[in-house]
Amino acid sequence: MKIVILAAGIGSRLGNPFPKPLTPLKDGESIMAKQLKNITKYFDINDVTTVVGFKKDLIMERFPEVNYVYNPFFDRTNTSKSLLQALKKHKGKSVLWFNGDVVFDDNLLSVLQDDIKNNNSFIAVNTSSVADEEVKYTLENNFVKELSKEVKNGLGEAVGINFISSNDLEVFINQLERCDANDYFEKGLEMAIAENSLKVKAIDISNYNCIEVDFKEDLKNANNIV
Repeated sequence: MKIVILAAGIGSRLGNPFPKPLTPLKDGESIMAKQLKNITKYFDINDVTTVVGFKKDLIMERFPEVNYVYNPFFDRTNTSKSLLQALKKHKGKSVLWFNGDVVFDDNLLSVLQDDIKNNNSFIAVNTSSVADEEVKYTLENNFVKELSKEVKNGLGEAVGINFISSNDLEVFINQLERCDANDYFEKGLEMAIAENSLKVKAIDISNYNCIEVDFKEDLKNANNIV
């Protein structure tokens, strides 16, 4: 299995002059440093690839131990194209990927282990919150049916931690290729579900702290859990 961290975006909503994953938390670690610390409790650092774009050298100099993929169009593309660049490097593999702005408990990853070992594609979700601006989901026959910010009557939020089975990777790559430049990667999953009958589980991690830092209020909340 390979691991991907999506860290190419400008993160303009937070207003930092540097990449959002380098945002410091109150315990002195950056968001990405904490991610890597948690990830490497379970997985090998050599299997981690980070997709960079905006001020990429700042991230690469700070974390020289991981692999990198560069999205040169970071200022005009969204996560569908950043993830696509990384997945093309890992054909035939299963991939666990993280949005580069997610602050989470390391114990959260223990909940995902069985499905990773069983090679089941999934999204991690929080069923205790359904905010309008977040990616939401619905289910059909216990698998994800809809997955986007536009979902009505969502059952919860996707938290930015996801896994694609090695069996499903090629189909997902093909759909990401079809996505528009400004689409989120969730669009590729939704298209594969609708058109290729891709089976994606929703794993509830609501019992664990997990916050995607988009705004200053999110950062405040993240600092409350570190």
